[in-house]
Amino acid sequence: MKAPVEPRTDLTLTFLLHFVFLLSGIATVLIGQVLPHLTSRFALNDLQAGYFFPAQFAGSLTGTLLTNWLGRSGRLIPASAAGGILMAVGILVMDLASYQAVLVGFLVNGLGIGLTLPAINVLILERDPARSASNLAFLNFFWGVGAIISKPYVDLTATGSRLGLTTVLLAVPLLISSVALFFAPAKAEARVQKASERTSELSPIWTNPMAWAIAAFNFIHVGFESGMGGWLTTYTGRVETTQAIQFFSPTFLFFLFFVAGRGISPLFFRYLDENKVLMTSLLVIFGGLVITLLAADLFVLGLGASICGVGTSAIFPTNVSRFSKTFGPDAMRRATPLFICGTLGATVVTWLIGFLSNYSGSLRSGMAVLAVSITLLILLQIGLSAHGKRSEQKVK
Repeated sequence: MKAPVEPRTDLTLTFLLHFVFLLSGIATVLIGQVLPHLTSRFALNDLQAGYFFPAQFAGSLTGTLLTNWLGRSGRLIPASAAGGILMAVGILVMDLASYQAVLVGFLVNGLGIGLTLPAINVLILERDPARSASNLAFLNFFWGVGAIISKPYVDLTATGSRLGLTTVLLAVPLLISSVALFFAPAKAEARVQKASERTSELSPIWTNPMAWAIAAFNFIHVGFESGMGGWLTTYTGRVETTQAIQFFSPTFLFFLFFVAGRGISPLFFRYLDENKVLMTSLLVIFGGLVITLLAADLFVLGLGASICGVGTSAIFPTNVSRFSKTFGPDAMRRATPLFICGTLGATVVTWLIGFLSNYSGSLRSGMAVLAVSITLLILLQIGLSAHGKRSEQKVK
């Protein structure tokens, strides 16, 4: 019989995982908040500024692949720690005076994000598969807190086009908490190793069209979430230039209501199933996005961003939970294509917004990509929901 993990050790590990996840929320959306500063420093157009996104997401894709390899050998905790250290290094590079060096900084930051986010998601999910949706929502609530902090944090610490204080104040706690993770006892991940051993006995997942449909959903939604979070600060400056930088900015409101939604979303599952939560969320986003794209002043833009934040909050953890419940909790060990699709979606959507903005001369036109994304998600969710109902009827 396996010796249980001591409660104090388990509590410390849980705290570190959630704290690193919070800091990774700042690191993930930092790109959108520093984009105006970098655009000013290097005199970039929207297309050139948009290259920072593929750089970060290329690193994230590589990190996700490495997480898959490390997870199979029961090393998700070291993967999380290494990811945090890489994020810290990448963030520090962002204040260098070379455009190419800053691109590399985003690449390294993305590599850390790709190692950390999937690893911690799987660690938390496998601790209590029966409560996967609510536990993942609570975990991602911490990521959202980091995302909320990111915009006012940059506003308070950035000096013109320089980001020295911004990068140092974020990198130091990332380094400390990530190094602390390396000292977590090996037996703390014994449960993960057990799950990894069972993986080889399971039937293939990625020959099932349902798996790729859920992955496609993740591709589009993470693309939307990254596009909204990445370009909203810049878009705000185009809508109303005189008030683009303020504490209660549309970006701050987007992430504030995003986090508030994550905080209360576990309550939704007491009354609604996953498909109803997802469809309701998508319709809320659609309404908020219409307001956002039609906004002519900061107040209306903030309203639209707030509604989009509430709608977006529950979608990612609920979709991951849907994947886990469809194919079993151990299937998260083979969920690499799911996370990769999310990274690719983020890359495509964020770059496409910059490309269309530069081509048309209007960032509002580029942001219309987000409306197309939500429309596709609604159609895909209708199909996934119908398939789920047919599967339930066959079981009965």
